[in-house]
Amino acid sequence: MEDFTNRFLFRDIRADEADQAAEMEQICFPPHEACRPEIMRQRVAKAPDMFLVAEDVSTGRLAGLINGLPTSAPAFSDDAFTGFAMYDPDGERMFLAGVEVLPDYRHSGLAHAMMKELAKREKKKGRKEILLTCLPEKLTFYEEMGYENRGISASAWGGEVWYEMTMDLQKEEDV
Repeated sequence: MEDFTNRFLFRDIRADEADQAAEMEQICFPPHEACRPEIMRQRVAKAPDMFLVAEDVSTGRLAGLINGLPTSAPAFSDDAFTGFAMYDPDGERMFLAGVEVLPDYRHSGLAHAMMKELAKREKKKGRKEILLTCLPEKLTFYEEMGYENRGISASAWGGEVWYEMTMDLQKEEDV
């Protein structure tokens, strides 16, 4: 896998990047799955540390982002996509609401690098687990990163059948 340390800067999102994040969400997800722009802007304003972005150092623009929600809830629900009802900054797990890479940067390993960086950061914060949902065609993608399939999720966001994936950060040694 490519060394991304010279090409990308992994960091929290900045307030002035809220519109870029909202635009990226619309590019990377179909309309029935995408977070509404105003909700994305609220997330950036309230909790920029919920985001890990990959800034392309040659352009200063975002190439990818991961946004999530620290929580104490034991399982995923659609509330994770619509606001802050489940938000607990001291929660022991992180729910991922979106993993996004712009089309020009796809198939380069950037998503894998971002997910690895996110796992390191969340483990340092004392989180025990990362949870995400994905469609069936993405199961292998996340399994290759060390996520385990818990089966069909209770979430029906966007009218889809999602699979819940988990990574136990306490078990992962290389994180």
